[in-house]
Amino acid sequence: MNKLPQITIFFWIMKICATTLGETGGDLLSMTLNVGYAVSSIILVGMFLATLISQLVSRKFHPLLYWSVILMTSMAGTTMSDYMDRTLGLGYAKGSMILVSILLTIFALWRLSGKSLSVTNISTPSEELLYWTAILFSNTLGTALGDFLADQSGLGYCGGALLIISLLALVAFAAFYSGISRVFLFWIAFVLTRPLGATVGDFFTKPLDVGGIGFGTVGTSIVLFSVLGTLVAYTTWKTRWTNAVVEEDYRMLR
Repeated sequence: MNKLPQITIFFWIMKICATTLGETGGDLLSMTLNVGYAVSSIILVGMFLATLISQLVSRKFHPLLYWSVILMTSMAGTTMSDYMDRTLGLGYAKGSMILVSILLTIFALWRLSGKSLSVTNISTPSEELLYWTAILFSNTLGTALGDFLADQSGLGYCGGALLIISLLALVAFAAFYSGISRVFLFWIAFVLTRPLGATVGDFFTKPLDVGGIGFGTVGTSIVLFSVLGTLVAYTTWKTRWTNAVVEEDYRMLR
């Protein structure tokens, strides 16, 4: 049975919401609560592994479980990236290059396994494990890219967000009007939505004197958590309703 959601516009809205919450939630733990990047990363990676194991052993798609894993990859990716770029002093550019290399290695291993990178054809535990590993490092990479655009490129939070939105629009255009691989475009979009979440999250949380609106990590995280929770509840209801209809049709056919 398919354990992953359908890739619709609704999926992308929830992905952006989850990755933005991952940025604000990771910053809340590491900076606002002053836990630190290293300890926060250990805590969040542990939570990621706990939700991942539950996802791997499940037999069908559970929206709450799936989006919990996505959220944990985003929060862990935020603190892992900040630890690499700031605590270890690698910087955004070097940190991004390292993460790009790791992500490409994961994709290469995935292809060498003889399986497609398409997220609509994942049918084995090993494929799903590669899928979630790729998501973890794509979200970590997205954090570094978002921080680079906001802090070092000169674009600022709004400029960085507008650039990413423009790139996502080009990806969407290519998906509908070109022959470029849909699988390739999916992963490009998946990576790009993370720096969008990073720049938007920082715009809401950072103080006015550095280009934000000063809403803070706590307030922003509460709002985003409420929005994501509402969307997950709706998705859960829709999934159960769809499954009930399919089961009823199956009984009638028998």
